[in-house]
Amino acid sequence: MFGFKRRRRRRILAEPFPAEWLLHLRRNVHHYALLDRAERAKLRDDLRLFMAEKRWEGCGGLVLTNEMKVTIAALASLLVLELPVDRCRRVKDILLYPAAYTIPHPQSVGGGIMREGLGASGTAWYRGPVILSWTDVLRGARDATDGRNVVLHEFAHRLDMLDGLVNGTPPLHDRRQYRRWHRVMTDAFEELQRDTREGRATLLRAYGATNPGEFFAVATECFFEQSRAMREEHPDLYDVLREYYKQDTAERFARVRAH
Repeated sequence: MFGFKRRRRRRILAEPFPAEWLLHLRRNVHHYALLDRAERAKLRDDLRLFMAEKRWEGCGGLVLTNEMKVTIAALASLLVLELPVDRCRRVKDILLYPAAYTIPHPQSVGGGIMREGLGASGTAWYRGPVILSWTDVLRGARDATDGRNVVLHEFAHRLDMLDGLVNGTPPLHDRRQYRRWHRVMTDAFEELQRDTREGRATLLRAYGATNPGEFFAVATECFFEQSRAMREEHPDLYDVLREYYKQDTAERFARVRAH
């Protein structure tokens, strides 16, 4: 089984990267322009495997296109670009609606679903699908600096769920990392809760004050999209996310700006 999968992956990666897909990347995924040459090459390989190994379904009358798949696969692959193993492997199904959709039976966080209100832009089920709104995917993908990206948000939830818990802590390397993560994340989460209650403007979206799981997902969006501001305002938070994702996103923005 594993040998077959390896051979299949080699065949996929031996094919030239489709020119049409590259156009989708350049037009839709603004983050792609921030990567260096090696990172872009790895992202292109990773997204091809992601596209091939997931089950995709259009919902609400949506007809799926390669543009949609490339855009979503690229952002999901960006999240785990430098992680040592395929952390998205447990996501088997991706459901895509044309726009925001209604969740008919609200579930609690403990039930394994993350939600963004009645008109949901994305949800992530534990041992289930990731569900997305194409309108919201495209809006977030084309603006890499607004701190909102539903694909990064929902796949961060799936990283959080890898250990079977939805608590804002994905599997980490060792006890030292767990201790620092808990201290920094707890302090930042409680600060956001205080600021939200008292009506103060915050870099992190107020939705992150909902619970630790949502805080991790919102902080992930900020880390990838407003990294220089996060590094300045929340240096400890930035540092634990940089250590976890193994990406220095603030330096990536600075490098592109310098050129």
